[in-house]
Amino acid sequence: MAHPALVMRVRFRSNLSFGEVAAIVEERAPEFEALPGLLQKYYLEDTVSGDVAGLYLWDSPEALAEYRDSDLKVSIARAYQAEAEPDIEIFKVFKVLRD
Repeated sequence: MAHPALVMRVRFRSNLSFGEVAAIVEERAPEFEALPGLLQKYYLEDTVSGDVAGLYLWDSPEALAEYRDSDLKVSIARAYQAEAEPDIEIFKVFKVLRD
């Protein structure tokens, strides 16, 4: 896998059960697999708070910008019945430890 230029973390609390969240993840995964420039996406669960998150690895700022303006990005809160708008953080990768 190529090294990412940017990492984005999207975190929210869902009103759904974890099983329902997992089913939606499976249903929506092909849409994310088709995104140009998305090298990898990790689906995460905070076992203490119950929050769920996505960790996205992007190959370029342009790919991330295209996603941020997409209907797919806007649909996250609705699809997962989030309690509030997701918390989003974006980080520029400045060093990679291993190839």
